[in-house]
Amino acid sequence: MARAKVNGMSDTSAPREGRLSRPHVSTETATRPERAAPDALTIGRRLRHVRQGAERTLGDVAAAVGMSPSALSLIENGKREPRLSVLTSLAEVLDVPLADLLATAPPSRRAALEIRLERAQRAEQYSALGLPTVRVGPRLPTEALEALVGMHEALASMQSERAATPEHARRANAELRTRMREADNYFGDIEQAAADLLAGVGHAGGPVSRTSVDRMAEHLGFSLVHTSDLPNSTRTVSDLANRRIYLPQPEAGQHDARSLALQALGHLVLGHEVPADYAEFLSQRVEINYFAAAVLMPEKELGARLLEAKAAKDISIEDLRDAYGVSYETAAHRFTNLATKVLDIPVHFMRISADGVIYKAYENDGIVFPADATGAIEGQRVCKHWTARVVFDQPDLSRSYQQYTDTRSGTYWCSAFVDRTSSGLFSVNVGTPYQHVKWFRGRETTSRSQSRCPDPSCCTQPPGELTARWGGHAWPSARVHSHLLAAMPPGTFPGVDDTEVYQFLERHARES
Repeated sequence: MARAKVNGMSDTSAPREGRLSRPHVSTETATRPERAAPDALTIGRRLRHVRQGAERTLGDVAAAVGMSPSALSLIENGKREPRLSVLTSLAEVLDVPLADLLATAPPSRRAALEIRLERAQRAEQYSALGLPTVRVGPRLPTEALEALVGMHEALASMQSERAATPEHARRANAELRTRMREADNYFGDIEQAAADLLAGVGHAGGPVSRTSVDRMAEHLGFSLVHTSDLPNSTRTVSDLANRRIYLPQPEAGQHDARSLALQALGHLVLGHEVPADYAEFLSQRVEINYFAAAVLMPEKELGARLLEAKAAKDISIEDLRDAYGVSYETAAHRFTNLATKVLDIPVHFMRISADGVIYKAYENDGIVFPADATGAIEGQRVCKHWTARVVFDQPDLSRSYQQYTDTRSGTYWCSAFVDRTSSGLFSVNVGTPYQHVKWFRGRETTSRSQSRCPDPSCCTQPPGELTARWGGHAWPSARVHSHLLAAMPPGTFPGVDDTEVYQFLERHARES
């Protein structure tokens, strides 16, 4: 897949420690286009184009720069990367500026096709097929070249779609969770990007208003437009040509409009490119969620608040939610970003459905989540005795619930809250090992449970008397979690209908 930059924005500086994928792009340089470096194939095709245009032979030019014709041929075929000194000599001999040989664009449409075919035939996926390669030379008709390129790219597209299976998605989630754990779920460059944007609009502290988010968009050269006709497969759409970000009408969506806008801006500030695969798509989603939360709950201010709460032994997710006007889930997830870095407290986080299925989770405190053979936890069911599930049994679901649970990996104190959504009830759970509970409000709870999972006798194996009575006499129709089991939707951005998006942008561009 061709790797397109978002509005030409990228950064070639070395990645800062802990970043999930892309290096940081400061808000001061986020709108400055960057010139990519040419590769050996492009340089070779430009060199051949210039040489043939000057009606010079391989031997003639090679002799003039002191190299063999075979060595020059390797350079023109993109099989050898030339030194700058060699390119400088070649430019002098051919009487062209060096910049002409170093330009990133192929010199012609034919050359562009040749480059694409060469790259396709050099790819590992093609080599694994054991098929011969087609020599890309002047005798190969352009029509045949177009057909070969088309078939290679169609094959690559089909392979990509086949790779986007539930197993692929679960492995990508597992790998991402490992990187988050290794970094204690703290990513300093995203924190700095959020701080830079806040400073750029002169935010003095406290909750970030929608007006402040509008100013941030303007600071980056974009405007926010609320509309009621967003494509059904999208949450937001960014028009990079006209520098607009389209959002749902505030009353039409389930998400905080500030978060949606900041997530869209996050793609720009963090220099994201079109994702090459589902794993990169997933990393980008995590990064923009992190960025939005870091803007809404800035590290410096939140860190100070958390240290005060720790000193008072009164840490509470509810206080963070109320202080910054965010959802309980956002406050809980944001707490995990700073808990270990700022407070030196290991923690875990879960979001599960009412039937106990994990939708997202994070841990660096040693708790053992249920997992499949790939190490993935999404779609697994947590023990019925864990706080995250017991909370659904409480008479008042508007309050958080605290409990101590003895597990196979130790005793954990957890606080869970039930979140009502259009898709049903979910619980958001934050926990920590017993030795760290002294810092949290709710530690005085007398609620306690014990989990022996994965021992089937804990909660997955029915009692003997019920099995004796009903074994072989029950045939339930299972509710399938299709989002976890179905193949990943195809497309550059999984599940998004490109036609709908382009039609939407075309319609709004005409109206403006």
